[in-house]
Amino acid sequence: MSCTIIVGGFFGDEGKGKVVAHIAYKDKPVIISRGGVGPNAGHTVQVGTREYGVRMVPSGFVYKDAKLCIGSGVLVDPRVLKHEVEMLGVQGRVFVDRRCGIITEDHITRDKGSDHLSKKIGSTGSGCGPANADRVMRVSPQAKDLPELAEYLMDVPKAIDDELKKGKNILLEGTQGFGISLYYGTYPFVTSKDTSASQIAADNGVGPTKIDDVIVVFKAYPTRVGEGPFSTEMSVAESDAMGIQEFGTVTHRKRRIGDWDGGMARYSAMINGCTQVAITGIDRVDKECFGATKYSQLTKKAKDFLKIAEDDIDSPITLISTGPEVTQIIDLRDELV
Repeated sequence: MSCTIIVGGFFGDEGKGKVVAHIAYKDKPVIISRGGVGPNAGHTVQVGTREYGVRMVPSGFVYKDAKLCIGSGVLVDPRVLKHEVEMLGVQGRVFVDRRCGIITEDHITRDKGSDHLSKKIGSTGSGCGPANADRVMRVSPQAKDLPELAEYLMDVPKAIDDELKKGKNILLEGTQGFGISLYYGTYPFVTSKDTSASQIAADNGVGPTKIDDVIVVFKAYPTRVGEGPFSTEMSVAESDAMGIQEFGTVTHRKRRIGDWDGGMARYSAMINGCTQVAITGIDRVDKECFGATKYSQLTKKAKDFLKIAEDDIDSPITLISTGPEVTQIIDLRDELV
């Protein structure tokens, strides 16, 4: 039995989608289930030359032998879900917990029409904040109330528990990042719920004693989309000179770029109960590392950075991403055994 949670350690956009996809191929989970807020978070997965951006379907969809679930804590936009199921060709593999909250057109209108959310906070306008507010007030519809979602309905916690009892592998996929957690992030510039590993477990109805590993994903050069504090942010001129330009998967807004933040990384690892670390963007630390698949192929500059990061986080770095494609990764997890 193995149940692993994968979450973001900074402000989101750390490359969780790529890490989830790699682990899915390697560990062969029977279920990959999403926690987190809802379609306000986008994950990018690149397989070969093809790039996928997903907002509802779990990033591990590329591993075709896994059921793809959405846990009861997640908000579902039926329009986004149906579009992605068709676009990705994953009919018959996607399941939604019957208790998921539903995002309506009214929620989207309220989100986009709120100066506080759209302008001050920098909301994505996907309706998640108002939908979660209605959920707290107990006036929000649930997935079981919508006839068009009937074919997707499942008791996700029960399905996960059944497979764990059989000794199968499960992946729980988080969204967003620690820095925009409602509880632990840079309030009020945060999302509408917690984003830590504990929340991802709860979103999927998995008790804490059933979690084996928490992999926290950190970016060598952290990024942030939208408003809010960013203590290590560099100027646009600096990031452009380094050749780092990124845009959000959902909003397509230009991401703000920063230097490594060891203090935030350590605190994030503590709250998340980190057991293993994934570092993405090592090829940004040294371009000579691009595409490496073995630790021995990394340069001294890259290894020195990883040593600093591992000391800061105080957990072992077991996954090192060396490029955007799924196969461009160094996996050291076997060395922990």
